[in-house]
Amino acid sequence: MSKTQKRTYTSYKRDAAAIQTRSRILASAKELFQTEGFDLTTIEKIAVKASVSIPTVYALFQSKRGILRVLMDEALPPDEFQALVEKGKAEKSPKKRLQITAQIARRIYDAERSEIDLLRSAAGLAPELKELEREREERRYLRQKETVEALSPSSIPLERARDLIWAFTGRDFYRMLVLERRWSSDEYEKWLANLLYSTLFSHRLELLDSE
Repeated sequence: MSKTQKRTYTSYKRDAAAIQTRSRILASAKELFQTEGFDLTTIEKIAVKASVSIPTVYALFQSKRGILRVLMDEALPPDEFQALVEKGKAEKSPKKRLQITAQIARRIYDAERSEIDLLRSAAGLAPELKELEREREERRYLRQKETVEALSPSSIPLERARDLIWAFTGRDFYRMLVLERRWSSDEYEKWLANLLYSTLFSHRLELLDSE
């Protein structure tokens, strides 16, 4: 075997080991967050459970909040999320595009169910979780810009439409309807799609901006 082949093989093994280490840390942290709570889980406990060193955990994720951020961001596989986003971009029908918007929200929240429960129970106690939630909501709001510009609803201003999409696709509606009132995810998705379309494209909608 040539030196080049050996280097490639060694690099491949090293990358594979790094991926396994990262996955093991995430799985260990998720289990501890769920069983002990975010506040009582420490980086040391995560490292012990994952059989890695404490510096390794810090090097990969920087903090507990960093670990939770990755758990939530990767709850729905990035390639699946991106495929839905691209499908929405290619759709010309406003109604169908909003159906895809509702589908994306449903898929994300279905995948995040355990993390939603964690945020729900600990957000009032852990400032780190409040900050993480704020960061995620800001990012979600920014993502609505392209959606609303493509829709160009004629009944309301674009900025107001963006606010409404952001509000209606928020986690709270999913939490209340699916987790608390036991709607099925299909019912939630259909309701959300209909709500978005009727709100953004109803000419009977009256805004009180002038008052």
